[in-house]
Amino acid sequence: MTPAAILAACASSASHVTIECVEQTGSTNADLLARIDTLNGPLLRIAHQQTAGRGRAGRSWLSAPGAALMFSLAWRFKGPLHNISGLPMAVGVALAETLDSLGVAVRIKWPNDLLRDDAKLAGILVETRSARSDTDGAIWAVIGVGINLLMPDQLEAQIDRAVASAPWLAQMPRAQLMATLLSRLAAVLAEFDDTGFAPFCERWNMLHAWQGREVVILDQDRVVQQGRAAGVDTSGRLLLDTDAGRVAVLSGDVSLRLRPLTGATPANSQASTPD
Repeated sequence: MTPAAILAACASSASHVTIECVEQTGSTNADLLARIDTLNGPLLRIAHQQTAGRGRAGRSWLSAPGAALMFSLAWRFKGPLHNISGLPMAVGVALAETLDSLGVAVRIKWPNDLLRDDAKLAGILVETRSARSDTDGAIWAVIGVGINLLMPDQLEAQIDRAVASAPWLAQMPRAQLMATLLSRLAAVLAEFDDTGFAPFCERWNMLHAWQGREVVILDQDRVVQQGRAAGVDTSGRLLLDTDAGRVAVLSGDVSLRLRPLTGATPANSQASTPD
Protein backbone atom coordinates (compact mmCIF):
# COMPACT_ATOMS: atom_id res chain seq x y z
CA MET A 1 0.00 0.00 0.00
CA THR A 2 1.53 3.28 -1.15
CA PRO A 3 0.26 6.87 -1.05
CA ALA A 4 0.16 6.96 -4.85
CA ALA A 5 -1.93 3.78 -5.05
CA ILE A 6 -4.39 5.10 -2.47
CA LEU A 7 -4.72 8.52 -4.09
CA ALA A 8 -5.23 6.95 -7.52
CA ALA A 9 -8.24 5.04 -6.18
CA CYS A 10 -9.78 7.98 -4.27
CA ALA A 11 -12.83 9.95 -5.27
CA SER A 12 -12.55 13.69 -5.89
CA SER A 13 -13.66 14.40 -2.30
CA ALA A 14 -10.25 13.22 -1.07
CA SER A 15 -8.05 14.52 -3.88
CA HIS A 16 -6.65 17.31 -1.69
CA VAL A 17 -5.57 15.00 1.16
CA THR A 18 -1.85 14.38 1.60
CA ILE A 19 -1.14 10.70 2.37
CA GLU A 20 1.72 9.12 4.30
CA CYS A 21 2.34 5.41 4.89
CA VAL A 22 4.82 4.18 7.49
CA GLU A 23 5.81 0.68 8.55
CA GLN A 24 5.75 1.39 12.28
CA THR A 25 5.14 4.23 14.70
CA GLY A 26 4.02 4.73 18.27
CA SER A 27 0.69 6.40 17.53
CA THR A 28 -0.50 8.01 14.30
CA ASN A 29 -2.70 10.35 16.35
CA ALA A 30 0.26 11.49 18.43
CA ASP A 31 2.34 11.92 15.27
CA LEU A 32 -0.20 14.28 13.69
CA LEU A 33 -0.98 16.20 16.87
CA ALA A 34 2.71 17.02 17.16
CA ARG A 35 2.66 18.50 13.65
CA ILE A 36 -0.52 20.60 13.79
CA ASP A 37 1.41 23.89 13.69
CA THR A 38 3.08 22.91 10.40
CA LEU A 39 0.13 21.47 8.49
CA ASN A 40 -1.22 23.25 5.41
CA GLY A 41 -4.12 20.93 4.71
CA PRO A 42 -5.66 17.53 5.45
CA LEU A 43 -3.11 14.81 6.14
CA LEU A 44 -3.70 11.05 6.36
CA ARG A 45 -1.08 8.93 8.13
CA ILE A 46 -1.31 5.13 7.96
CA ALA A 47 0.81 2.70 9.97
CA HIS A 48 1.30 -1.00 9.35
CA GLN A 49 1.95 -1.32 13.09
CA GLN A 50 1.40 0.98 16.06
CA THR A 51 3.32 0.24 19.22
CA ALA A 52 1.48 2.75 21.41
CA GLY A 53 -1.96 2.99 19.84
CA ARG A 54 -4.58 4.68 21.99
CA GLY A 55 -8.33 4.59 22.45
CA ARG A 56 -10.67 6.76 24.49
CA ALA A 57 -9.74 7.73 28.06
CA GLY A 58 -6.11 6.72 27.51
CA ARG A 59 -6.86 3.05 26.90
CA SER A 60 -4.40 1.06 24.79
CA TRP A 61 -5.32 -0.15 21.32
CA LEU A 62 -3.80 -3.59 20.86
CA SER A 63 -3.10 -4.96 17.39
CA ALA A 64 -0.88 -7.36 15.50
CA PRO A 65 1.16 -6.26 12.45
CA GLY A 66 -1.02 -6.41 9.35
CA ALA A 67 -4.12 -7.57 11.24
CA ALA A 68 -5.78 -4.14 11.44
CA LEU A 69 -6.16 -1.06 9.31
CA MET A 70 -4.90 1.82 11.46
CA PHE A 71 -4.80 5.43 10.39
CA SER A 72 -5.27 9.01 11.53
CA LEU A 73 -6.60 11.94 9.54
CA ALA A 74 -5.87 15.56 10.47
CA TRP A 75 -8.64 17.92 9.31
CA ARG A 76 -9.15 21.65 9.88
CA PHE A 77 -12.62 22.86 10.90
CA LYS A 78 -13.96 26.38 11.02
CA GLY A 79 -14.69 26.06 14.74
CA PRO A 80 -15.38 27.04 17.44
CA LEU A 81 -14.78 23.88 19.43
CA HIS A 82 -18.38 23.36 20.58
CA ASN A 83 -19.50 23.24 16.93
CA ILE A 84 -17.67 19.96 16.41
CA SER A 85 -18.88 18.19 19.54
CA GLY A 86 -20.74 15.61 17.44
CA LEU A 87 -17.76 14.84 15.20
CA PRO A 88 -17.03 11.33 16.56
CA MET A 89 -20.64 10.32 15.86
CA ALA A 90 -20.52 11.71 12.31
CA VAL A 91 -17.29 9.80 11.70
CA GLY A 92 -19.02 6.67 12.99
CA VAL A 93 -21.81 7.17 10.47
CA ALA A 94 -19.33 7.61 7.62
CA LEU A 95 -17.40 4.46 8.50
CA ALA A 96 -20.48 2.33 9.22
CA GLU A 97 -22.16 3.27 5.95
CA THR A 98 -18.93 2.60 4.03
CA LEU A 99 -18.37 -0.80 5.65
CA ASP A 100 -21.98 -1.73 4.93
CA SER A 101 -21.46 -0.88 1.26
CA LEU A 102 -18.48 -3.28 1.33
CA GLY A 103 -20.58 -6.14 2.69
CA VAL A 104 -19.79 -5.81 6.41
CA ALA A 105 -22.90 -4.90 8.39
CA VAL A 106 -22.05 -2.96 11.54
CA ARG A 107 -23.85 -0.92 14.16
CA ILE A 108 -22.64 2.01 16.26
CA LYS A 109 -22.19 1.91 20.02
CA TRP A 110 -22.30 5.43 21.46
CA PRO A 111 -20.24 7.41 21.14
CA ASN A 112 -17.69 5.97 18.74
CA ASP A 113 -17.34 2.17 18.55
CA LEU A 114 -18.41 0.07 15.58
CA LEU A 115 -19.87 -3.31 16.51
CA ARG A 116 -20.33 -6.44 14.48
CA ASP A 117 -22.60 -9.00 16.14
CA ASP A 118 -22.31 -6.99 19.39
CA ALA A 119 -18.50 -7.28 19.42
CA LYS A 120 -16.12 -4.40 18.75
CA LEU A 121 -14.89 -4.25 15.17
CA ALA A 122 -13.50 -0.72 15.09
CA GLY A 123 -12.74 2.22 17.35
CA ILE A 124 -12.55 5.95 16.76
CA LEU A 125 -10.52 8.49 18.73
CA VAL A 126 -10.95 12.21 17.96
CA GLU A 127 -8.53 14.70 19.50
CA THR A 128 -8.58 18.45 18.88
CA ARG A 129 -6.01 21.20 18.92
CA SER A 130 -5.59 24.77 17.68
CA ALA A 131 -2.62 25.72 15.53
CA ARG A 132 -0.55 28.69 16.67
CA SER A 133 -1.08 30.33 13.28
CA ASP A 134 -4.88 30.10 13.48
CA THR A 135 -6.30 33.41 14.66
CA ASP A 136 -9.81 32.89 13.28
CA GLY A 137 -11.00 30.30 15.82
CA ALA A 138 -10.32 27.33 13.56
CA ILE A 139 -9.82 23.93 15.18
CA TRP A 140 -7.81 20.96 13.96
CA ALA A 141 -9.20 17.51 14.67
CA VAL A 142 -7.07 14.39 14.47
CA ILE A 143 -9.35 11.43 13.80
CA GLY A 144 -7.80 8.09 14.65
CA VAL A 145 -9.39 4.87 13.39
CA GLY A 146 -8.53 1.23 14.02
CA ILE A 147 -10.44 -1.54 12.21
CA ASN A 148 -9.87 -5.21 13.05
CA LEU A 149 -9.51 -7.06 9.77
CA LEU A 150 -8.11 -10.28 11.23
CA MET A 151 -8.00 -11.42 14.85
CA PRO A 152 -5.14 -13.82 15.64
CA ASP A 153 -5.92 -16.15 18.56
CA GLN A 154 -3.00 -14.84 20.61
CA LEU A 155 -4.16 -11.22 20.24
CA GLU A 156 -7.77 -12.09 21.09
CA ALA A 157 -6.59 -13.80 24.28
CA GLN A 158 -4.51 -10.73 25.15
CA ILE A 159 -7.49 -8.40 24.68
CA ASP A 160 -9.61 -10.72 26.85
CA ARG A 161 -13.03 -9.50 25.71
CA ALA A 162 -15.37 -9.93 22.79
CA VAL A 163 -13.87 -8.55 19.59
CA ALA A 164 -14.88 -8.87 15.96
CA SER A 165 -12.96 -9.04 12.72
CA ALA A 166 -13.75 -8.66 9.01
CA PRO A 167 -11.77 -11.26 7.02
CA TRP A 168 -13.70 -10.28 3.89
CA LEU A 169 -12.15 -6.81 4.04
CA ALA A 170 -8.70 -8.33 4.62
CA GLN A 171 -8.99 -9.92 1.16
CA MET A 172 -9.40 -6.53 -0.52
CA PRO A 173 -6.33 -4.68 -1.76
CA ARG A 174 -5.45 -2.43 1.17
CA ALA A 175 -5.02 0.62 -1.07
CA GLN A 176 -8.54 0.18 -2.45
CA LEU A 177 -10.01 -0.31 1.03
CA MET A 178 -8.23 2.76 2.39
CA ALA A 179 -9.25 4.86 -0.60
CA THR A 180 -12.89 3.87 -0.22
CA LEU A 181 -12.90 4.79 3.46
CA LEU A 182 -10.98 8.03 2.94
CA SER A 183 -13.22 9.18 0.08
CA ARG A 184 -16.37 8.77 2.14
CA LEU A 185 -14.79 10.20 5.28
CA ALA A 186 -13.53 13.30 3.46
CA ALA A 187 -16.98 13.96 2.00
CA VAL A 188 -18.63 13.61 5.41
CA LEU A 189 -16.09 15.87 7.13
CA ALA A 190 -16.62 18.61 4.56
CA GLU A 191 -20.39 18.32 5.04
CA PHE A 192 -20.05 18.28 8.83
CA ASP A 193 -17.94 21.44 8.79
CA ASP A 194 -20.84 23.24 7.10
CA THR A 195 -23.79 21.71 8.95
CA GLY A 196 -22.67 20.20 12.26
CA PHE A 197 -24.07 16.90 13.49
CA ALA A 198 -27.81 17.60 13.11
CA PRO A 199 -28.18 16.20 9.54
CA PHE A 200 -26.41 13.00 10.65
CA CYS A 201 -28.61 12.41 13.70
CA GLU A 202 -31.28 10.31 12.00
CA ARG A 203 -28.67 8.24 10.15
CA TRP A 204 -26.84 7.59 13.42
CA ASN A 205 -30.03 6.49 15.13
CA MET A 206 -30.77 4.04 12.31
CA LEU A 207 -27.36 2.46 13.02
CA HIS A 208 -27.70 2.52 16.82
CA ALA A 209 -26.51 -0.83 18.20
CA TRP A 210 -28.34 -0.74 21.53
CA GLN A 211 -31.54 1.09 20.68
CA GLY A 212 -34.22 0.25 23.26
CA ARG A 213 -31.89 -1.82 25.42
CA GLU A 214 -31.21 -1.30 29.12
CA VAL A 215 -27.79 0.30 29.62
CA VAL A 216 -25.64 1.88 32.32
CA ILE A 217 -23.27 4.83 32.13
CA LEU A 218 -19.99 4.32 33.98
CA ASP A 219 -17.46 6.85 35.17
CA GLN A 220 -14.30 5.01 36.25
CA ASP A 221 -16.34 1.82 36.80
CA ARG A 222 -18.90 3.67 38.91
CA VAL A 223 -22.52 3.68 37.73
CA VAL A 224 -23.69 7.27 37.30
CA GLN A 225 -26.83 6.73 35.23
CA GLN A 226 -28.97 3.92 33.86
CA GLY A 227 -31.99 3.59 31.63
CA ARG A 228 -33.23 2.52 28.24
CA ALA A 229 -31.15 3.76 25.29
CA ALA A 230 -33.23 6.01 23.03
CA GLY A 231 -30.71 7.17 20.42
CA VAL A 232 -28.94 10.52 20.23
CA ASP A 233 -30.08 14.11 19.86
CA THR A 234 -28.90 16.63 17.27
CA SER A 235 -25.93 17.52 19.48
CA GLY A 236 -24.75 13.91 19.66
CA ARG A 237 -25.80 13.39 23.29
CA LEU A 238 -27.07 9.93 24.22
CA LEU A 239 -30.74 9.93 25.25
CA LEU A 240 -31.76 7.67 28.12
CA ASP A 241 -35.30 6.98 29.26
CA THR A 242 -35.06 6.62 33.05
CA ASP A 243 -37.51 6.28 35.91
CA ALA A 244 -37.19 10.05 36.37
CA GLY A 245 -37.78 10.84 32.69
CA ARG A 246 -35.53 11.37 29.69
CA VAL A 247 -31.96 12.59 30.21
CA ALA A 248 -29.21 13.47 27.76
CA VAL A 249 -25.70 12.19 28.47
CA LEU A 250 -22.53 13.96 27.39
CA SER A 251 -19.72 11.69 26.20
CA GLY A 252 -16.63 13.02 28.04
CA ASP A 253 -14.75 10.10 29.57
CA VAL A 254 -17.82 8.08 30.55
CA SER A 255 -18.41 4.57 29.23
CA LEU A 256 -21.58 2.88 28.05
CA ARG A 257 -22.36 -0.75 28.91
CA LEU A 258 -25.37 -3.01 28.69
CA ARG A 259 -27.13 -3.10 32.04
CA PRO A 260 -26.35 -6.21 34.13
CA LEU A 261 -29.32 -8.39 34.94
CA THR A 262 -28.76 -7.72 38.66
CA GLY A 263 -29.27 -3.98 38.12
CA ALA A 264 -27.53 -1.17 39.94
CA THR A 265 -28.35 2.08 41.66
CA PRO A 266 -26.81 5.12 39.96
CA ALA A 267 -24.88 7.70 41.94
CA ASN A 268 -25.31 11.42 41.48
CA SER A 269 -23.09 12.83 38.74
CA GLN A 270 -22.75 15.64 36.23
CA ALA A 271 -22.38 13.08 33.44
CA SER A 272 -26.00 13.61 32.42
CA THR A 273 -28.13 16.67 31.95
CA PRO A 274 -31.90 17.07 31.66
CA ASP A 275 -33.14 16.96 28.09
